[in-house]
Amino acid sequence: MGGTNPDNSLNNLGKITKSDGSVTGGDILKWKRKSEVYLINESGCPYTIVHPGGLLNEPGNERELCLGVDDKISGTSNNSVPREDVANVMIAALEDESYRGRSFDLVSKPVGDGVRTKDYGKLLKSLDGKNSDYSLGEIA
Repeated sequence: MGGTNPDNSLNNLGKITKSDGSVTGGDILKWKRKSEVYLINESGCPYTIVHPGGLLNEPGNERELCLGVDDKISGTSNNSVPREDVANVMIAALEDESYRGRSFDLVSKPVGDGVRTKDYGKLLKSLDGKNSDYSLGEIA
Protein backbone atom coordinates (compact mmCIF):
# COMPACT_ATOMS: atom_id res chain seq x y z
CA MET A 1 0.00 0.00 0.00
CA GLY A 2 1.05 3.61 -0.35
CA GLY A 3 2.02 3.22 -4.00
CA THR A 4 -0.26 5.99 -5.28
CA ASN A 5 1.41 8.56 -2.98
CA PRO A 6 4.84 9.67 -4.27
CA ASP A 7 5.42 11.44 -0.93
CA ASN A 8 5.05 8.18 1.05
CA SER A 9 7.77 7.99 3.70
CA LEU A 10 9.01 4.68 2.26
CA ASN A 11 10.21 6.59 -0.80
CA ASN A 12 12.64 8.51 1.42
CA LEU A 13 14.40 5.42 2.79
CA GLY A 14 17.94 5.33 1.42
CA LYS A 15 17.53 8.64 -0.42
CA ILE A 16 20.70 10.74 -0.39
CA THR A 17 21.09 14.32 -1.59
CA LYS A 18 24.65 14.86 -2.81
CA SER A 19 26.61 18.11 -2.39
CA ASP A 20 25.86 19.02 -6.02
CA GLY A 21 22.11 18.78 -5.31
CA SER A 22 21.53 15.54 -7.21
CA VAL A 23 19.61 12.78 -5.48
CA THR A 24 20.35 9.06 -5.45
CA GLY A 25 18.58 6.09 -3.92
CA GLY A 26 15.14 5.99 -2.38
CA ASP A 27 11.85 5.84 -4.28
CA ILE A 28 11.31 2.20 -3.28
CA LEU A 29 7.56 2.31 -3.94
CA LYS A 30 8.09 3.94 -7.33
CA TRP A 31 10.53 1.18 -8.36
CA LYS A 32 8.18 -1.45 -6.95
CA ARG A 33 5.33 -0.09 -9.07
CA LYS A 34 7.61 -0.10 -12.13
CA SER A 35 8.33 -3.80 -11.61
CA GLU A 36 4.61 -4.50 -11.18
CA VAL A 37 3.80 -2.70 -14.45
CA TYR A 38 6.44 -4.82 -16.19
CA LEU A 39 5.01 -8.01 -14.69
CA ILE A 40 1.49 -7.08 -15.80
CA ASN A 41 2.18 -5.64 -19.25
CA GLU A 42 5.34 -7.25 -20.57
CA SER A 43 6.32 -10.45 -18.77
CA GLY A 44 3.58 -12.74 -20.05
CA CYS A 45 3.60 -14.44 -16.64
CA PRO A 46 0.49 -15.13 -14.60
CA TYR A 47 0.39 -12.91 -11.54
CA THR A 48 -1.41 -11.86 -8.40
CA ILE A 49 -0.10 -8.67 -6.77
CA VAL A 50 -1.00 -8.11 -3.14
CA HIS A 51 -0.20 -4.75 -1.50
CA PRO A 52 -0.46 -5.49 2.22
CA GLY A 53 -0.79 -2.78 4.81
CA GLY A 54 1.67 -2.60 7.67
CA LEU A 55 2.67 -6.13 8.63
CA LEU A 56 1.81 -7.34 12.11
CA ASN A 57 3.60 -10.08 14.05
CA GLU A 58 0.29 -11.29 15.45
CA PRO A 59 -1.70 -14.49 14.88
CA GLY A 60 -3.73 -14.75 11.69
CA ASN A 61 -7.16 -16.26 11.12
CA GLU A 62 -8.68 -14.00 13.80
CA ARG A 63 -9.80 -10.96 11.81
CA GLU A 64 -12.00 -9.81 8.98
CA LEU A 65 -9.85 -9.04 5.97
CA CYS A 66 -10.61 -6.12 3.66
CA LEU A 67 -9.52 -5.58 0.07
CA GLY A 68 -9.35 -2.38 -1.92
CA VAL A 69 -7.41 -0.72 -4.71
CA ASP A 70 -5.30 2.41 -5.05
CA ASP A 71 -4.85 2.86 -1.29
CA LYS A 72 -8.62 3.05 -0.75
CA ILE A 73 -10.21 0.34 1.35
CA SER A 74 -13.78 0.68 2.52
CA GLY A 75 -15.00 -0.88 5.72
CA THR A 76 -12.08 0.01 7.98
CA SER A 77 -9.65 2.79 8.78
CA ASN A 78 -7.08 0.22 9.92
CA ASN A 79 -4.07 -0.07 7.62
CA SER A 80 -2.31 -3.16 8.96
CA VAL A 81 -2.61 -6.93 8.59
CA PRO A 82 -1.02 -9.97 10.27
CA ARG A 83 1.68 -11.66 8.19
CA GLU A 84 -0.15 -14.99 8.52
CA ASP A 85 -3.25 -13.48 6.90
CA VAL A 86 -1.15 -12.19 3.98
CA ALA A 87 0.20 -15.72 3.56
CA ASN A 88 -3.35 -17.13 3.61
CA VAL A 89 -4.40 -14.75 0.83
CA MET A 90 -1.35 -15.77 -1.22
CA ILE A 91 -2.22 -19.45 -0.74
CA ALA A 92 -5.76 -18.67 -1.90
CA ALA A 93 -4.25 -16.98 -4.96
CA LEU A 94 -2.41 -20.20 -5.81
CA GLU A 95 -5.50 -22.35 -5.33
CA ASP A 96 -8.21 -20.14 -6.87
CA GLU A 97 -7.78 -19.10 -10.51
CA SER A 98 -10.05 -16.09 -10.01
CA TYR A 99 -7.09 -14.45 -8.22
CA ARG A 100 -4.98 -14.65 -11.39
CA GLY A 101 -4.39 -11.31 -13.10
CA ARG A 102 -5.41 -9.33 -10.03
CA SER A 103 -3.72 -6.48 -8.14
CA PHE A 104 -5.15 -5.15 -4.88
CA ASP A 105 -4.52 -3.80 -1.37
CA LEU A 106 -5.05 -5.92 1.76
CA VAL A 107 -5.65 -4.92 5.39
CA SER A 108 -7.56 -6.36 8.31
CA LYS A 109 -10.03 -5.02 10.81
CA PRO A 110 -8.95 -5.12 14.46
CA VAL A 111 -9.63 -8.38 16.30
CA GLY A 112 -13.30 -8.44 17.35
CA ASP A 113 -14.45 -6.01 14.62
CA GLY A 114 -16.42 -7.69 11.87
CA VAL A 115 -16.58 -11.37 11.01
CA ARG A 116 -13.42 -13.46 10.66
CA THR A 117 -12.63 -14.13 7.00
CA LYS A 118 -12.96 -17.78 6.03
CA ASP A 119 -14.08 -17.61 2.39
CA TYR A 120 -11.28 -16.19 0.25
CA GLY A 121 -13.33 -16.43 -2.95
CA LYS A 122 -15.98 -14.20 -1.40
CA LEU A 123 -13.22 -11.86 -0.19
CA LEU A 124 -11.96 -11.37 -3.76
CA LYS A 125 -15.51 -10.78 -5.04
CA SER A 126 -15.72 -7.78 -2.68
CA LEU A 127 -13.55 -5.91 -5.21
CA ASP A 128 -16.31 -6.10 -7.86
CA GLY A 129 -13.66 -6.78 -10.52
CA LYS A 130 -11.54 -3.72 -9.70
CA ASN A 131 -7.73 -3.85 -9.92
CA SER A 132 -5.06 -1.34 -8.93
CA ASP A 133 -4.74 1.53 -11.42
CA TYR A 134 -1.08 1.93 -12.32
CA SER A 135 -1.68 5.24 -14.06
CA LEU A 136 -2.05 6.80 -10.59
CA GLY A 137 0.97 8.01 -8.62
CA GLU A 138 4.50 7.95 -10.02
CA ILE A 139 6.63 5.18 -11.46
CA ALA A 140 10.44 5.29 -11.41
